[in-house]
Amino acid sequence: MIGLKSTLNCIDNSGALLVECVNVLKNKVNNGWGSIGDEIVCVVKRARPVPATAQNTAAAAKVKRGDVRRAVIVRARKQIRRPDGRFIRFDDNAVVLLNNKREMLGTRIGGLVSADLRMKGWGKIVSLAPKVI
Repeated sequence: MIGLKSTLNCIDNSGALLVECVNVLKNKVNNGWGSIGDEIVCVVKRARPVPATAQNTAAAAKVKRGDVRRAVIVRARKQIRRPDGRFIRFDDNAVVLLNNKREMLGTRIGGLVSADLRMKGWGKIVSLAPKVI
């Protein structure tokens, strides 16, 4: 479960490395806690450094430290129950950053994601991930 002040890894190529959750955007069914497939508002705490020569090129990072962005949770340490009765959990908490139109900010995903994202309407993320569990 992801709550306020939770730190999460960013696994896309948007330029962010570590983000902090500041709000969980969903119905008030779980008292402000987010799980896999939920949308959150986060602040970029650590980002990749931008070289001085690549300020106006495509190699420049899309985000920088201090940016407030939306993201979707793709992995969580807290176990979740699947409809067939199995429980699944991951080693870390991870997100993929989104733009204002709920599209992915990056173009690649650098890690495994949960298969539960497909059921929650995030099929684009599942299709770009190198491995789905």
